[in-house]
Amino acid sequence: MTNTDPPAFEPSKIDLQSLTDSKIVAVSLYSTRAEITRLFKFAVKTGQNQVQIAGLPNVLETESLRVEGRGAATIHDVTVSMAKREHVPTSSPKLVELLSAREKKSNALVRCEKALASVEQYLGSLTLQHLDVSKLDTVLQHYEATGARLDAQKSELTEELRRMDGEVATEHAAIAVPHENNKLRVKAAIGVFAETAGDVEIALIYAVPYATWTAFYDIRVDMDTKENPVTLIYKAAVKQSTGESWDDVPLQLETSTPTFGLGVPHLSPWNLAIHRPAPTSEPVFMSMSLASMAPPPSAARRRMRSTVDEEELPRMGSAGAAVTSKGNVSATFRVPGLVSIPCDGDAHNFTIVELGLKAAMSWVAVPKIDAKTHLNARITNASEYTLLTGNASVYVDGSFISRSVVPAVSPQESFDCPLGLDPSIRITYHPVLKTRSQSGFYTKSATHVFSQRITVHNTKTVAIGRLKIVDQIPISQDSQIEVRLMTPALMIPTKGSNSTSKGGVKPQVLNVSTGVVAQWDGVDESGSDLEALGVDRKVKWVCSIPAQGKINLSLEWEVTAPASATVVGL
Repeated sequence: MTNTDPPAFEPSKIDLQSLTDSKIVAVSLYSTRAEITRLFKFAVKTGQNQVQIAGLPNVLETESLRVEGRGAATIHDVTVSMAKREHVPTSSPKLVELLSAREKKSNALVRCEKALASVEQYLGSLTLQHLDVSKLDTVLQHYEATGARLDAQKSELTEELRRMDGEVATEHAAIAVPHENNKLRVKAAIGVFAETAGDVEIALIYAVPYATWTAFYDIRVDMDTKENPVTLIYKAAVKQSTGESWDDVPLQLETSTPTFGLGVPHLSPWNLAIHRPAPTSEPVFMSMSLASMAPPPSAARRRMRSTVDEEELPRMGSAGAAVTSKGNVSATFRVPGLVSIPCDGDAHNFTIVELGLKAAMSWVAVPKIDAKTHLNARITNASEYTLLTGNASVYVDGSFISRSVVPAVSPQESFDCPLGLDPSIRITYHPVLKTRSQSGFYTKSATHVFSQRITVHNTKTVAIGRLKIVDQIPISQDSQIEVRLMTPALMIPTKGSNSTSKGGVKPQVLNVSTGVVAQWDGVDESGSDLEALGVDRKVKWVCSIPAQGKINLSLEWEVTAPASATVVGL
């Protein structure tokens, strides 16, 4: 009777190289890492197949690795390991051939140099006893011809040796690099059980660090445009040094940052006790072996393995091609088309979207310190895109003005963007006029009156609004010194006064002239303390000036103090 037992089961082995046998079909890039989806297509045999995938990045985060597939097969297990370093060769057939050819050229150069030396030696040995004068011309002609030929041969051989030295150096550098990229030594072993022989697809999805993207912007302002005067070009600078190049990949930029093991902070009990000195005792030394610090073998193996259910996984879907946003918490941007980002650590820039935004222009000057006028834009992000913090290059009417920083801005939120100086608004801060008078019979007091005039000239061909001029009057730090604002007639708050906020009374605003109002500085700032308005004695005029128009602003105040006193700071 013959033995009818079936032969021992041997799984079919399939060896795949990540770079040559697969393609990256998706990259989701976060601020500090990237999630890569790499697709493999191969044939399996009926029964158990052991798929070995080599050439994955060394920096691959094994906890993040997951495997998805489609086809008449089931994924059983996934194991990740690190390949041993490859032996670096010291020679190659090409290098041997190059060195042999170089040796021949070097020998030829030596012979050429010896021939030149022999010709020189022969000519130097000639005398009248050995050479007829009538033949001297013929000898010299032969010398010139032979010398020129040997000089040309020497130059040619020297240049060929220089070229061959470069080829030898290039080959030395080539063979010093392992055949497999030293940064791609992670291997994945995947058990696949196939019901029938055929083609299947497996996608490896894994996270890698050393990949990042940052936002930056071009902000272009057209001062002649009333509707949407600001064009904001949203850009992304992408860097990666993960060990593998991303060639012709669909790139998705994520504004959220993935976190691992991050939970709500927990407050520990906050206990109080009376300090009691501990009794003096001999020190106790503790020791711990490395073995006791190591995790159990099963835990270590679990960290290096990833398994999926033993049933066919759902088919992978295809992502859309448009740039999308997913609300105020986070946003996802799909860079149009396919992009290539080599593993070089350099910044590769892409445009995400170009937005036309509304903006309210304003001008601010503090002429007591500097007569220059600063231009600012209050830009409203009237789009569906979340703006991340990033540097911005600002252009006004086509000219580069300054560099600024765009803060984190959600849709429909506003932010301030300084646009540099506006030389077309000219401000003259005239010298202050001072007068002094004295009053009182027994107790004499001196009153000093100060007048400050400010002239503002709008040289533009268009009118401007929201020009803010800020100045100040002094603050008394002594009960014997009284400071009174005369023009503009804003009420100076006194100690304990909060009349600007009680009963719903609005902060004081005075109409000074046509298109000019005066108020305490800070009135129009969000979150300002109404009770504190005017405490710092800073006055602000908000002006509207027609094209080519001029306005004059006046600031007058008086200081009263004892006539015999010397007022510091006056």
